[in-house]
Amino acid sequence: MYLGTFVNSYALVLMQHRYALLLSGLFAGLSFPSQAQTSPTITRADMPVPTDTLRQSTALPALPASAPPLSRNGANQTWNYAALTATAQNVARFTTVPAEPLYTFTFNSALSGSNRATVASPHAVPLPPGLALPITEPYQFFNASNADFRSVGYGGKLGTTAVPATYASAAEQDVIYRFPLSYASAPDSSRSFFSLTVPGTGYLSQRRKRVNRPDAWGSLTTPFGTFQTVRVVTRIEDHDSIAAGGINQGFDLPVTREYKWLAPGQHVPLLTITTTQIAGQETVSRVEYRDVYRRITGPLSTATALPAAAVAVYPNPVAGTQPLRLRLVTTGPVTLTGTDLAGRQLFEQVTVLENGEAEVPAEAFGRFQGVLLLRVQTAAGVAVRRVVRE
Repeated sequence: MYLGTFVNSYALVLMQHRYALLLSGLFAGLSFPSQAQTSPTITRADMPVPTDTLRQSTALPALPASAPPLSRNGANQTWNYAALTATAQNVARFTTVPAEPLYTFTFNSALSGSNRATVASPHAVPLPPGLALPITEPYQFFNASNADFRSVGYGGKLGTTAVPATYASAAEQDVIYRFPLSYASAPDSSRSFFSLTVPGTGYLSQRRKRVNRPDAWGSLTTPFGTFQTVRVVTRIEDHDSIAAGGINQGFDLPVTREYKWLAPGQHVPLLTITTTQIAGQETVSRVEYRDVYRRITGPLSTATALPAAAVAVYPNPVAGTQPLRLRLVTTGPVTLTGTDLAGRQLFEQVTVLENGEAEVPAEAFGRFQGVLLLRVQTAAGVAVRRVVRE
């Protein structure tokens, strides 16, 4: 009897052990994602608010050799851009709508409708190369909702009057992000139309097609730190029309792409790499990342960075027989230095502006063809522009 009881007990234990092994094998074949293994989700709460003052660094538009390729995409990626070196810094400031009568009526009243803005930021009005308008204290106005984050208009002072400029309609505003945004989000697109008339000066309009495509998520490292991010690639196609200074024409701008890494709670992209499509190829034209205050070292350390709107370089690309022209919102002598991406100096010249314009003759480039960095140094500050010479 005792032997039978022992055999039955042993058989029961053996059966329980076999079931445990079977269940263990089944669970081993399953994947249970943890919080760290899923794409972050970006919502309205992750967009700029009126109290934001966020420092950003600009690096040379030539990625370090150790930087990962822009083509790296997909789930659970690792991007290490720790080798980026700041050449200039700026502060992205966001405020409430400024208390100017026309701004309040257009962007911050019960009658504002689809133009109502939740935040404003000092930002230049988008102008094509070579065009300058007598506008000071420019602003861009944005609206963040549960559905999206969009640009609803621009503004600037003509003399002492703050003048707003809005998009043609709510359906033609520039939708920057749609929410919720994650790696699982489908691509989306928008078409916008913006126009601005300055009495006695001219007219400008811009038609834009914006296509957003979330193409990756994972860990991003920059000099600012390491974060879990979702990457969005934005393709922008612009068609500008201008009527000013005897010119009346429309033209397509080169296609640009913005590779933006977004993280919850950061309010601006942690890293934005902008490329310009030239002769069918993408060329990096700007690198900007969220940062802390840094003492800038190197060739740009002694000068303030000029704002993007202060220097226009055209045509770009420039043909081998053409001079390179510049329009600057400054006065006094200007030092222009051209180097290739390896740092070899191609030319350096000091010129005096004539009606805000300067020129680099074709002969200054010699036989050089390809991508060069043009350093523009003035008494007000320094700018670096990427130029392609065909």
